[in-house]
Amino acid sequence: MNSLAYTRYELLRAFRNKRFFFFSLGFPLLLYFITAAPNKDETNLQGTGLSAPLYFMVSMASWGTMTAMLGTGARIAGEREVGWNRQLRISPLSAFAYLRAKVAISYLLAGLAIVMLYTSGTILGVRLPADEWLGMTGLILVGLIPFAAAGIFMGHKLNTDTIGPALGGGTAILALVSGTWFPLDSSGFLHDIAVDLPSYWLVQANRVALGGGGWPLRGWVVVAVWSVALTFLAARAYRADTERA
Repeated sequence: MNSLAYTRYELLRAFRNKRFFFFSLGFPLLLYFITAAPNKDETNLQGTGLSAPLYFMVSMASWGTMTAMLGTGARIAGEREVGWNRQLRISPLSAFAYLRAKVAISYLLAGLAIVMLYTSGTILGVRLPADEWLGMTGLILVGLIPFAAAGIFMGHKLNTDTIGPALGGGTAILALVSGTWFPLDSSGFLHDIAVDLPSYWLVQANRVALGGGGWPLRGWVVVAVWSVALTFLAARAYRADTERA
């Protein structure tokens, strides 16, 4: 199997997974309208300077895209269980092409989640200049790098029985401590934990709409450190899994 054929197969497989679409795309949309629609006239949500539709649009986009990226782990765990990974390793498909296809499909699905939530945001009155839409989207895409690596790492470390609870519980906790459901205070225990997590900086992509330059230096450092660490762990887990097969 060559790289192009494998990528096409992965794409078809992802689009045929109805449960994945519901939890990574449909569920964030549903929650967005539930949380933002009743507050669509709120122009300064809890003192953030952001309207409620804008704040929840970005926070739900961060949650939906994070789920889409980590969902790679569930697909890898399923492939390992049925021996599909072993079959791929004796095919001409290189390890780089295999991992590139996984990351590319994850980013494609994350992009779809962003488009759907941005469209929903405009329906509820979100209006931004083009450069702010682009800047916000760029930060979200950069902030997803550690989650792409985390999905691959978890897929090679967990089995199909454990990865579901790990993904569900993990994304729920990250969303809670990162300000997805409500703006965090600018100080305090929860804030001190959140600022060292990449999920917090995904939500903070909404800072672009405040007219600033996006993340401060700390945001870039946190995302970079998590990206390097998780990429290292993902590569190590992939090599160990390959050696056992």
